[in-house]
Amino acid sequence: MNRMVQKFILYLVLNRFWHFMLAVIIFSLTLAGCSTGTEDKTSTNTADTSLVENNIQANRTADPIDRDFDQIKKDGVLRAITIFSPTSYFLYKGEPMGFEYELLTLLAEHLNLELEMVIADNMNVFNLLNMLNNGEGDLVAYGMTITEPRKNHVAFTHRYFESRQVLVQRKPENWRKMKLHEIEKTLITNPLDLIGKEVHVRTNSSYYQRLLNLQEEMGGDIIIKPVEGDIPTDEIIKMVVDKEIDFTVADKNIAAINETYYHILDVNTAISFPQRIAWAVRKNSPLFLHEVNRWIDHMKTHTDYYVIYNKYFKNKKLYREHLKSEFFSETGESISEFDDLIKKYADKIHWDWRLLSSLVYQESQFNPKAASWAGGKGLMQLMPSTAKELGVKNRVNPDQNIQGGTKYLQQIYEKWDDIPDAVQRIKFTLASYNCGYQHVRDAQRLSGKYQVETIIWDQQVEEYLLKLSKPVHYQDELVKYGYVRGEEPYKYVREIFDRYDHYKQFIPHK
Repeated sequence: MNRMVQKFILYLVLNRFWHFMLAVIIFSLTLAGCSTGTEDKTSTNTADTSLVENNIQANRTADPIDRDFDQIKKDGVLRAITIFSPTSYFLYKGEPMGFEYELLTLLAEHLNLELEMVIADNMNVFNLLNMLNNGEGDLVAYGMTITEPRKNHVAFTHRYFESRQVLVQRKPENWRKMKLHEIEKTLITNPLDLIGKEVHVRTNSSYYQRLLNLQEEMGGDIIIKPVEGDIPTDEIIKMVVDKEIDFTVADKNIAAINETYYHILDVNTAISFPQRIAWAVRKNSPLFLHEVNRWIDHMKTHTDYYVIYNKYFKNKKLYREHLKSEFFSETGESISEFDDLIKKYADKIHWDWRLLSSLVYQESQFNPKAASWAGGKGLMQLMPSTAKELGVKNRVNPDQNIQGGTKYLQQIYEKWDDIPDAVQRIKFTLASYNCGYQHVRDAQRLSGKYQVETIIWDQQVEEYLLKLSKPVHYQDELVKYGYVRGEEPYKYVREIFDRYDHYKQFIPHK
């Protein structure tokens, strides 16, 4: 058959990806029946395939440590390896957020474990897998495409969603004045048209491998340009917007949410079939894998999962707000609009300003007009009597409120001079700020009665503060101030320090 006729037939049936795949099959059968060879493309594709194989060989992971669910439960901590990204894990207006982060929070709660986020300093997939096998974490919680090479190193969980890879490209400058069919004429709507074009992606990514496979299927070369370093997919997409590059590849869900903010983008040309996106555990952790799979299967039958998914991949308004905000960790290093005030007064009491910020968030979510049912008001929820003693005349004034609140914290801190460790002393101080100094002293005395360490808050005195909500304990002769709802200060301290850990991940101290 004449080559020009073959090509004409192919282009008639090609429209988007599904028609493209049919064309590839026809083209392959035609080549098999022709006597003339394909002399110029085979060597290049073989070399590119070898490059992928060499990358895999060069990035072999360590042998997995011996650690399964029984050891994880014993330690009481779920260590999840992830990266900073606008969808996986980030900070916004003082609150840790992200699709992976919210799911992990629910998983840790389900397994009755504390969640610890372990941040990879290199987003190379093989680095993440190596961290997993070395025992730096027990779960890679970053949306990875399940591929055969990766399955040689780790065990993937059940998929928690599906996506497909799409081409990310710009519409023409005057696209708003053009009709749809005119715009489409300027775009690549058929993967065959990528032959000879430069496409920028990270090496060791599923995007890179997909482009290699695609050019082999098409029998023509795509100029695959490796992106140096650990630039996240969202930033590479921004490079397309800024005209630094013309094309990249992304998962459809990530590309689509970027398209809602950068309207000049087109992300409608698919270059892959649907692909499974999953987390990963060590291959020798079958019990843990079973627990995670069981939870994923259960979650996908409930509304909560879809609410979280839509929040990060369908909520266009929220994503636009993130990108515009100076309090979005991907674009700035601020926690709240009160950072300067908090730094000023945190410095006076020698506290890390990020820890004080976490307390302020806990009290008011940075709302200077916040008011509680108990009578607390302002950023640090000062009570009327406390404010009067501290000389605070206007509790909703941010400066006065933080000045008074930090002065009160210092007064409490000085009362706990029998606690030698500074961090433990701060935890006793925070609990006292929440429920009252004397209630915490009661808990300390009670813990001493039962030969529990009285100068350690974690899993020691905090447990006896919890018990002060029960008559058998708050009626004890050692307890002078009676009943207290201990669950509130118990959670209060833990949540402030948990959030502080997130702040330290995202925000430099100075």
